[in-house]
Amino acid sequence: MSAVPVAHRTVDVNGIRTFYREAGPADGPVVLLPHGYPSSSFQFRNLMPALGDRWRLLAPDLPGFGYTRADADHFPYTFDAYASFLRRFTEALGLRRYAIYLHDFGSQFGLRLAISAPERVAALVIQNGDIYEDQHGPKYAPLKKMWADPSPYALAAVAAHVSEQGFRDEFVGEVPEEIAERISPDLWTLSWAQVGQPPGPANLVRLLADQRTTVQWFPRQQAYLREHRPPTLVVWGPYDGYMPEGAARAYLRDLPDAELHLLDGGHWLLETRLAEVVSLMRDFLGRVHP
Repeated sequence: MSAVPVAHRTVDVNGIRTFYREAGPADGPVVLLPHGYPSSSFQFRNLMPALGDRWRLLAPDLPGFGYTRADADHFPYTFDAYASFLRRFTEALGLRRYAIYLHDFGSQFGLRLAISAPERVAALVIQNGDIYEDQHGPKYAPLKKMWADPSPYALAAVAAHVSEQGFRDEFVGEVPEEIAERISPDLWTLSWAQVGQPPGPANLVRLLADQRTTVQWFPRQQAYLREHRPPTLVVWGPYDGYMPEGAARAYLRDLPDAELHLLDGGHWLLETRLAEVVSLMRDFLGRVHP
């Protein structure tokens, strides 16, 4: 099977010119790919052509990331705003049913989309996107300190990591050296080139500070999973200082029938275990979202 081409397009979403990548047949079953922090749709550049023979894959650059520009006067850089934006993106493209890939911050936006219209969700693929506070890893510590005391001093401590080196640390993380060398430096150099100029870093600090609001959503998200039981594939890289193995296994509390696969990788699993993820997704989506 040869890889299919990926198209690069824009669409107006609530007055914001939004860049997105698309692959696959226009009438194919949709797979929605909201990206994580501090990346963009670029993180799905290899996944999309590998699945585009059967599925229509859509990966937007969310405001302030990648090629979607939005200043703070027109976009507030809160989790509520991003969740609303993702919903409006689906409306702008006329999407009626979709599987959602839930990763990092994108898991928050995607789950809120699912809660808002559960009848449209065909399936979930969860990859290092956490909703269980008791399973948060040690890397959350400085963020939680800031959430508890959002003083200028605490904000400054986190802002210091909104840098090219800080982005590198996010991508390389805690994976062993033999795995880390497979993670392309293009990830952090491109991300920083796109958001590193003012007011980009300040907008990202605002978003990181607002991350504290996600915790109050966890019970609702867990309740959604219990009530609606969407077909779910959990693929996880346990070398993750934010979301270790326990964060993956916690999903079985609310989705005991979910398929769980722990792969030898970290937070950015598509960079190091792409073939395994593609194989698992093809099998899973072929059964539940053909």
